[in-house]
Parts: sequence; structure tokens; C-alpha cells
Amino acid sequence: MKGLIARTRSYERGVQLLMVNQFTINLGFYMLMPYLAAHLSGTLGLAGWLVGFVLGVRNFSQQGMFLVGGTLADRFGYKPLIVAGCLLRTVGFATLGLVDSLPALLAASAASGFAGALFNPAVRAYLAADAGERRVEAFALFNVFYQAGILLGPLVGMVLTGVDFRITCLVSAGIFALLSVVQIRALPARRGADNKDTVRADGGRASVRAQWRSVLANRPFLLFSAAMIGSYVLTFQVYLALPLEVRRVGGDGEFGTAAVALLFAVSGLGTILFQTRVTAWCGAARVAPGRALTWGLAVMGVAFLPLLVATAIPVPDGGIGRWALAAGPPALAALLLALGTMIAYPFEMDTIVRLAGGRLVATHYGLYNTICGIGITLGNLLTGAALDAARAAGVAALPWFTLFALGVACAAALGVLHRTGRLAAPAVREARPATATA
Repeated sequence: MKGLIARTRSYERGVQLLMVNQFTINLGFYMLMPYLAAHLSGTLGLAGWLVGFVLGVRNFSQQGMFLVGGTLADRFGYKPLIVAGCLLRTVGFATLGLVDSLPALLAASAASGFAGALFNPAVRAYLAADAGERRVEAFALFNVFYQAGILLGPLVGMVLTGVDFRITCLVSAGIFALLSVVQIRALPARRGADNKDTVRADGGRASVRAQWRSVLANRPFLLFSAAMIGSYVLTFQVYLALPLEVRRVGGDGEFGTAAVALLFAVSGLGTILFQTRVTAWCGAARVAPGRALTWGLAVMGVAFLPLLVATAIPVPDGGIGRWALAAGPPALAALLLALGTMIAYPFEMDTIVRLAGGRLVATHYGLYNTICGIGITLGNLLTGAALDAARAAGVAALPWFTLFALGVACAAALGVLHRTGRLAAPAVREARPATATA
């Protein structure tokens, strides 16, 4: 803990505040979201499809609007978008706890999602700008705070929701309100190092279309984004395929619930304890960013081999053997997924900045998140189809082999991009004056 605090204090005030902010953002978010579906279906009595619709609106308004949030951050500065996102989430989360009509719930859900689209690209671009040459180390530390919020949030939410879900919503909204005040008062204003692409030669504001065209013309960045989609599909299986496998083998009782909780504990605690060490080892071994990304994706693919092997073992009728088979392989898979993420994540965030050439960084982050968000949605649909097909055909190994193959394919794609030099920083290019106004 002392080492974590010392590392954090070694950065500028803005970076320190962003670290603490991200922990608090995830604390407030994850104390509420895991229990929202139960509130909507239980307390409010909404039909299952309406619950899915409300949650889907939140997800779409975030994933689909990341590009907009990043674009605005590059045009108006990072701080205003971070503050605006926290204020909007304050309103959204408070509303979720105070209303019961479907239109109000949809509006609150959309506001909560759009809030994330506003501050997420801005936070990462701000961190990259202030950390400078220490970006990789800073993003490793950022991931520790990020995972700590994910780990602690559901525990706090469980206690508060045990009293009343409305209290959970209001406490979470209060956290975001406090964050807004702190950031207004303490977060230094920050813009990208080079915002020429948002300004015309005559000093006027360049068009959003020109800004997007500049990013979409960055072919190495688009190739990198496509290759990294698999990493998000694979890591998301901690929330989808692994819990389903635990319950398939171990049942839906108390053991199944405890085993699912173990998945999240292993993933979160592993990152908190080892992220900075893994990144420091990569630095000491002088691992090139492209090689680290390739290794990270390969480890994520290998994470599904324990589950693939386990399908060859007959499921015991009960007792400790069944429990071990239900909890052991999924927990090992979760740990390996966390390890792969620890290897790749800091270099992933740094590579986006390098491929952007330090220009329109928030817009690049926004488009990257949108691309990966679409990939997660499609990947989860295919994973769900593979799980259903495996059950119907009695071929339990199918989804795990598919996910393993996805990891290998994405690692190979990143290896090719690295060997061909497409993950290197582009040559500095002169800004071309835009002609249209927004």
C-alpha cells in the first residue's frame, strides 16, 4: 500500500487526482449497476424485456457516444468534459432511485451512459498528456485504482441495497456530486499538446467532420483497434461465459454464488497486487510495446485452455470433486485473463497515443472505445450462440476452443502489426488547415 501511495505521489497533481477519481467513479458505478436489474424487475415489477431495454439504453448511450465525448474533449479541453460527465451521472443515478415511470427510467439510464462517454476518453487523454514519457507506468497504476473500485463497489452496494436500493442510488449520486465539486476546484485545466486539427488557419473552429476524417484516415490506428477487439471479448467472459460455466457444473445454490464471487475476487485482487510489478518487469526486460501486446493477447487465449481440458473430465455427482471442477478451471481462467490484461493494458493505452501522433488523442480514444464496444456486443452474441450450440450438441469444448482460437488469432494479428512497424509512432505531419466550420 505504501508503494502504491509513493508511486501515485510521484506524478503531477492532475494525475494523482485522476487516479483517485477513477477509483471513486468505479466505486459509485459498481455499487449501483449490479443491483439495478433486480430493482427494476423486483421493486418496480418491470417485465424482463423492459429491464433489458433500460439496461441496453445505458450501454448504447455510452458505447455509441464515446466518439462524441472524445471529439468534444479535444475541442473544449479535458476538464470540462470530465466535470460534465460526473454532473450528468449525478443526475442520472439520483433519478434512477427516485422515479418509477418507464420514460423517466429510460432518460436516467441514457444520461448515466452518456456521462461515461463524456468523461472516459477525456480522463485517458488527460492522463496520457500529463504523464508524458511515464505513460505506460501511469496507465498501469491507473488500472490498479480502476480495479480497486470495481472490487469494492459491489460490496458497498450490497450493504446499502440490503437497506433500500434508493439509498444506494442516492449515495452513488452523492459520490459523483462530490467528485464534480472536487474536480471543479482542484483539477487543473488541460488540453492536448497539439489541437491544430480543431482550429482553422484563420483561427476559427474546424468542423467535426474534418476532425473525424483525420482520425478515420489513420489506417494503422484502425488496424490496431480491430486487432484489439478480441481482448475485450475475451476479458468480458468473466461476466458471461465463466459464471455460466460455474453454475452449469456447480448449480445455482450458495456454492455457485460463492464460486462466481471468487471469479471477480481473483481477477480484481490479482490486478491490484501484481499490475505494477508486471509492468515494471516488462520495462526491465525492455519488452517492446508490440511484443507485450502480443504476449498479453496470447495469455488471454491460453486462459481458456483449463476450461477446454476440464470438459474431458466427467462431472462428479457431488461433493468436493464437483465443487473443485466447478470453481477451479474458471478461477484459473479468470486469473490468466487478468494476467493477460496486466501485460497488455498499459501498452495498449500508450499505443493509442503513439498512433495518434499526440494529436486528437481523446477523439482517438473515443473511436477506439466505440469500435471495441461494438465488438464486445457482437462477440457476446456469438459467445452466447456457441454456449447454446454446445449444450444442444453435447459438445462442451466448443465455446472454450473458439475463445482460445480468438486469442491466438488476435495475438497473431498484433504480432504482424508489430513486425511490419505499424504500431510505431507515425512521422510528424504538418497540420492542413480545415475549410469548414462546425
